[in-house]
Amino acid sequence: MSRRKFLLMPIASALAMASLGWAQPTPATAQTRIVNVYSARHYGALEKVFAEFTRETGIQVRLSSGSTQALLERLRAEGAQTPADVFFVIDIGTLQIAAEEGLLQPIQSEALNAAVPAELRDPQGRWFALSLRYRTVVYNANKVKPEELSTYEALADRKWRGRLCLRPATHIYTVSLVASMIANIGEQRTERVLRGWMANRPTFIDSDTRILETIEAGKCDVGITNHYYVGNKLKTNPNFPVKVFWANQKDRGVHVNISGAGVTANAANRENAIRLLEWLATRGQDPGTAGLPGGNSEYPVNPSAQPAEVLKGFGSFKADMAALPKYGALQPQAIKLLERVGYK
Repeated sequence: MSRRKFLLMPIASALAMASLGWAQPTPATAQTRIVNVYSARHYGALEKVFAEFTRETGIQVRLSSGSTQALLERLRAEGAQTPADVFFVIDIGTLQIAAEEGLLQPIQSEALNAAVPAELRDPQGRWFALSLRYRTVVYNANKVKPEELSTYEALADRKWRGRLCLRPATHIYTVSLVASMIANIGEQRTERVLRGWMANRPTFIDSDTRILETIEAGKCDVGITNHYYVGNKLKTNPNFPVKVFWANQKDRGVHVNISGAGVTANAANRENAIRLLEWLATRGQDPGTAGLPGGNSEYPVNPSAQPAEVLKGFGSFKADMAALPKYGALQPQAIKLLERVGYK
């Protein structure tokens, strides 16, 4: 299946994926105290977050979950008939696309503007970042020295042949990483890098957790994952041997993405949706209260919130904030490039 077809999958498949694991959203009535959420986040900690929100506000959260791509296609297909009030995904590019297609509505909220820095929210108020995630190089500390590592581009070096674990092209994490590379170093150089990665005969694994476990087992020495997967491993095993290396610190900084949300253009429970976003950007930022983002070892967007304790061991780093606004526009180009180089 081509990457383009994967991202624009048939509606029936999208509906099936989007409904896995959660009850279908309930249509609103005049008396309802609910908010319907399409969520690409599927971590267990999210249940605690929404349970706390309900306890504090009395508003019931009805979830429908699926991949970022599937939920975007579902929102497109349903149009004005969508039951969704909130579109909650794990990629800023997808939020940008949804906003430009008119699937999200602008909202005005002093609480959100105060809690979310300007560079992490849409200028028109159509979406807001709620947590930060960094996709970087990880390595087996028993087999690789940190001084051997430097940039994403350097993983194309032949010394990593047979030693590299990567996520497939079908995942939005890969698409956005490639989009950010195009934004920074151009399409031609990005293509050379991707072909170098492919020449190193990487092991493709469609799970960041399993990439870490494969590296731990010695079947790969280096890989690329989101930072919080390492953080979550360290919570249960402080001696976990796979470490985070912050990529590209001498130039643009490490690749950054977000978990974020917006109110859908046809939200029947608009005020409840706004209240949920405000709560997630304020109360939900405290790891001791509900765990978003602390429960998943993500970094908070709210400047007044403290990161989870495990993240302190990762140290300080430079992040590539400049490329963030370009992910959505560069997604189609990134997908075509991945197809062209035969990236699995």
